[in-house]
Amino acid sequence: MNTADATAHDDPAPVPDDHVIVLFGATGDLARRKLLPGLFHLARAGLLPRRYRIVGTAPAEFALSGDAFRAHAHDAVAEFGRSAPEGDAWEAFARTLSFGAADPGAAEPLLAAVAAAERELGPDARRLFHLAVPPAAFTSVVELLGATGLADGARLIVEKPFGTDLASARALNAAVHAVFDESRVFRIDHFLGKESVDNILALRFANGLFEPVWNRDHVSHVQIDVPEKIGIEGRAGFYEGTGAFRDMVVTHLFQLLGFVAMEPPAVLAAAPLRDEKEKVFQSLRPLSPQNAVRGQYKGYRDEQGVDPRSDTETYIALRVEIDNWRWAGVPFYLRSGKALAQGRHVVTLGFREPALRMFRLAGGGDPGVRNNELVIDFADPGAIAARFLVKSPGPAMRLSEQEMLFSYAESFNTVHALEGYERLLLDAMLGDQSLFTRSDGIERLWEAADPLLKDPPPVEPYAPGSWGPAGADRLIAPHRWALPDSRT
Repeated sequence: MNTADATAHDDPAPVPDDHVIVLFGATGDLARRKLLPGLFHLARAGLLPRRYRIVGTAPAEFALSGDAFRAHAHDAVAEFGRSAPEGDAWEAFARTLSFGAADPGAAEPLLAAVAAAERELGPDARRLFHLAVPPAAFTSVVELLGATGLADGARLIVEKPFGTDLASARALNAAVHAVFDESRVFRIDHFLGKESVDNILALRFANGLFEPVWNRDHVSHVQIDVPEKIGIEGRAGFYEGTGAFRDMVVTHLFQLLGFVAMEPPAVLAAAPLRDEKEKVFQSLRPLSPQNAVRGQYKGYRDEQGVDPRSDTETYIALRVEIDNWRWAGVPFYLRSGKALAQGRHVVTLGFREPALRMFRLAGGGDPGVRNNELVIDFADPGAIAARFLVKSPGPAMRLSEQEMLFSYAESFNTVHALEGYERLLLDAMLGDQSLFTRSDGIERLWEAADPLLKDPPPVEPYAPGSWGPAGADRLIAPHRWALPDSRT
């Protein structure tokens, strides 16, 4: 083990209180791909409570017996987990699983399953509910929890999207707050559980090298770029009513923007961190349709379940501005879309040119094209690169582009690193809301998005496997998108 490995494990990980974890939608795709494998990995890593029970639930038409649910979990972990479901570790985990169906007005099987779990754990066990259900079911599930008393003292994890506009976000928050206090609500986006999100905070606030230049005096522009190679993968029923903006920007890219642009919190704790993110959101200028490019990949309208005349965007690029002392005048460029050339998660800070251009690039390159960038790559396990210009060997003073790279995989033993959902499930059990979205922040973002939602520009077609419509290059000019990147 190298020094970095030893240092990283000096502090013991906190262990949550005893818990009853209830998974609504336990037979669905999210539970199969992420939640059940993630919980088993946490158990194997010794990060779940000393004593816990996991109760799966779904409407009666999808109900499973206890044995059938354990078999379902076994198959999910075998297909999608990082650890094989075998040996003593799996047997111990499987013994914690049970199932109880629930429908509005008919929740007796779930009530019985939760009661049985709590009898085994004792009166001090906490309850955590995870709503891995379609957004249309959020309100009815929350009302069920309130009507049955299951919500008393419990915590609630809610999946994105958190509304589709300001009115729906307010209605959803009102329904949740009628049963759960905001301090017990965890709006989850798995991307914010990645190591590299925390590393933005560490990079900025732990290093005197970076924080002094993290502002409008030194940064010319910021890019937050999350292209996806996959298409809609048969999810037309969801995607047609959502689109790239609602699916990715408000609950994903804007949250990342909040961490990149925030002021230093007074202390590294949930409330101060979320306060500083909220200040960024309050400073956002309303999104202008003139500063947006919407695209739709060719062939989208031929997908099963898609309207042949659909105007749903599968691609969105935005120019966003923040009106505060640190960032006034610095454009933030956000981009995401389906069926693009690569699947990447990258934040790029472009730094201003020196006041005087006195050097030429090797190979006769354009001397106006600089390459002073800081690139944070969120690919698991992540990397940070500093790109700069150096003198090329030889008698002439000519410059070439070079890069210094920090890679998590090369610097740390990442075998025990947690995936996004695993980290956030653990944080919710610990009651740590640092990486979860606050209700007023969500409403403010939908408010800022209102002009674009009311008057969206028409979609521009683009070829699958490309980098999207040409309008995005015009949007970012005179800058250039950091992706595609021939060096990766």
